[in-house]
Amino acid sequence: MGSTVLSLRIDSELLDRLKLHAARRQMSVQDYVVRTLVRDDFDERFKAAVDETEKFYGRTPTAPDRERTGTGGRTTEPAAAGEGDQVRPSAGIA
Repeated sequence: MGSTVLSLRIDSELLDRLKLHAARRQMSVQDYVVRTLVRDDFDERFKAAVDETEKFYGRTPTAPDRERTGTGGRTTEPAAAGEGDQVRPSAGIA
């Protein structure tokens, strides 16, 4: 993968903060900015993929739903007759 030069003007206070963040991670400002942009780009692409998946399969339960049911999004209600892979405790016992 090749690289290209990007020149931009930023506020001096922002540059100072970028230098501080980069120094904390023992990185150059350039490496820190590139890493941050790559991470942000990944986050946006991941969100777009999740949105597309939800459009195709439907929305999955949200975190509060999973916490409320305590089952990772599954309800604790029994399945209706013919639904799911329910096995009765007496199955296979003569």
